[in-house]
Amino acid sequence: MGDPSSNDTSMVHDNHMIHGTDTMFEGYDIMLGSNELVDSCQMIIGGKMGHGGEMILDYKLVDIHDNNMAHDSEIFPGSKMDHGYEMIHYDQRVLHGSEMVQDSEMANGNDTAEVAPPTSSRRPRKKSMVWEHFTTEESEGCTKACCKHCKGVFAYSSGSKMAGTSHLKRHITQGHCPVMKSQEPSTRGTGNGGQGTIEKPSKRRRIGYANAPFNPDLSSSYLVKMIILHDYPLHIVQQPTFLSFIEGLQPRFEVVNTDAMEAQVYAIYLKERDSMLKEVGNIPGRINLATGWWTTSQTLGYISIAGQFIDSEWKLHRRILNFVMAPCSCLENAVSEAISRSLPQWNMSDKLFTITGDYEPSSHDIYSVNLRDYLSKKNIPMLRGQFLVVRCYAHILNASASDITASVQSVIYKIRESIKFIKSCTSHEQQFTNIIQQLQIQSNKTLCLDIKGQWNTTYLMLLAALDYKQAFTMLEKSNDNYNQAPSAVDWEEVEVACRYLKLLYDSAHNIMATEDPTANIFFHEAWTIQREITSATDLEDPIFSKIAKDMHERFDKYWKDCNVMLAIAVLMDPRFKMKIVEFSYTKIYGLKGIKYVKVVDDAVHELYKEYVRQPLLLAPARIEQGANGDLPTDEKEILTNPPSTGGVLSDFDIYLSEVALSQIPKSELDQYLDEALLPRIPEFDILQWWNLNALKYPTLSRMARDVLAIPVSTVGRCSIFSSAGTEARMLDDYRSSLCPETLEALVCAKDWLQNSPPAPKLPSSTSEKK
Repeated sequence: MGDPSSNDTSMVHDNHMIHGTDTMFEGYDIMLGSNELVDSCQMIIGGKMGHGGEMILDYKLVDIHDNNMAHDSEIFPGSKMDHGYEMIHYDQRVLHGSEMVQDSEMANGNDTAEVAPPTSSRRPRKKSMVWEHFTTEESEGCTKACCKHCKGVFAYSSGSKMAGTSHLKRHITQGHCPVMKSQEPSTRGTGNGGQGTIEKPSKRRRIGYANAPFNPDLSSSYLVKMIILHDYPLHIVQQPTFLSFIEGLQPRFEVVNTDAMEAQVYAIYLKERDSMLKEVGNIPGRINLATGWWTTSQTLGYISIAGQFIDSEWKLHRRILNFVMAPCSCLENAVSEAISRSLPQWNMSDKLFTITGDYEPSSHDIYSVNLRDYLSKKNIPMLRGQFLVVRCYAHILNASASDITASVQSVIYKIRESIKFIKSCTSHEQQFTNIIQQLQIQSNKTLCLDIKGQWNTTYLMLLAALDYKQAFTMLEKSNDNYNQAPSAVDWEEVEVACRYLKLLYDSAHNIMATEDPTANIFFHEAWTIQREITSATDLEDPIFSKIAKDMHERFDKYWKDCNVMLAIAVLMDPRFKMKIVEFSYTKIYGLKGIKYVKVVDDAVHELYKEYVRQPLLLAPARIEQGANGDLPTDEKEILTNPPSTGGVLSDFDIYLSEVALSQIPKSELDQYLDEALLPRIPEFDILQWWNLNALKYPTLSRMARDVLAIPVSTVGRCSIFSSAGTEARMLDDYRSSLCPETLEALVCAKDWLQNSPPAPKLPSSTSEKK
């Protein structure tokens, strides 16, 4: 086979006979097409064979098409070819007319191998990688390619015309497919080992996390913050399974020991503390404190101090400032000393407004007096400390609920045992269900046992049991093994208990419904409960006296201590103002309510004057009264001697001066209280309202900022139903074993990190590099 013009050139046609002499053909393909010229065919001769014949091995794939010549055929050095004979390339088969020629067959001498004409039109096997992502579909005489991921349809062939696969490849590799666009691209192409073709890499290369540079300092910082935020023990860094986990993720990351991790935790604490100092220093108003009492299995006491404030954008914040070991065993003195140490640390000695604690009412008076005396030596509290100490509302709810459940403990025991009996086996449950159907009790409540320490679950258990009280009685009559059914008197006590537990339950839920509860919402809850228990006392209900007597005494004490402060807070709500105070006090006290309304009115005006005496940070938008309601001296002079306009109007100017002297302008507080109430809409944001009206009420808005930030409750929404809130909270054994400085660093840093701005994101895994 040589030049097309030479005599040795041969043409292969359909139905042509193939002859060979002493030559073995092994392992090659002949692909037959139609009417196309095949150039540069290469023959690779890989070996020789004796007996005058030659073995031809390891040829590349050569396409010899019908009715065409093979031009520029090359024979590589080291090969031999008998002149005048054709070389037939096949790989276990000849792709011509579906005939298969086995490896063992040889064309010897002048023997001929006849190749039958084609009997089918089977297309060549698709070798491109795109067919891993596409399927073909026949439609109206055309073949179309359909993407397996986004179901997009593309042209592939129409009759004898082929569209190729380049556009399909671009659809997959260059991010045109919307489904694969967000996925990390895998390596395209196939290594062929001499058999296939390797596709050219895409011009765009995507860089993912796997290719990102390793930053050991950043990884170490993330590990420290993970331990802080998720309360993991410090010695987790020495646990074998954790070390194996890190080794699998990044072998180059060196995990430090427990002591080094403790030092890193403290370094994070100091860094976040500096940021917190700046935040506290930028508070435009005063700060309110909330204290908590913790204990350990070693009976060591810890005191938590949290600050609550409203920032310059009128957003409410609460941050833990200190978590320190109690300096002494006496709770009252320990809290006073801890606060006195905390104030100068945070530069708050002249910014303190109120302190809220979760202590027993019996010690409230002593605690308040001691705390006022102790703090008055170093700073002057507002109104001589009249509102300095506030009692925790959630603590009162939990303590009152505990009083009620304790009074009906025997009945609660019977109901618990009854539910256990019913749930103990399927037959008991089926029998109880049949009794309910027989009595036609229409209730969808589910009987379930309560959770120890969660009084809301006890209330829900009693409430459900009330609906099935007749079924319990009938079950006792029909089942000899059951004898714990409550009596009729027991059920009466349960009804009374549920009535007062519902007051506490609804009040707690109303508070939980508010994401950031400001002080104004607590007045509505407190006066509603106070009215109910006052009405029950007036009726002298004997069952109430047994069930809710202790609760009444406890809550009545709280109301007397805190109702004025709660009333001032609700006055700052433009939807209620003084009107809600007048209405509620009349409901509670009747005709005597006017006296209590005056107490609130005097207190809010006295507090307002305290703010009038303080200089404004910005120039006031209107003329302000003096401390006693009088105008400043320079303002009097302006009104007394107005500029003369001359002529006929001089007498009018004198008249205006006399009127101005006889009428004292209203203060911001009086002007605010005299204005009409705003509509009560659920979406109302009281803080944003004061933000928008700060220029109109520059002094009153400063007072509202401090009053609305009072932490009426010291516990979070998740702990409001916990009866454990009436006692000191318990630290676990691990945290109890830590040194006080490390424990404070862990507790405070966790709170600060949770409330800090989110960290910047790592580079996206879909970022592209040309």
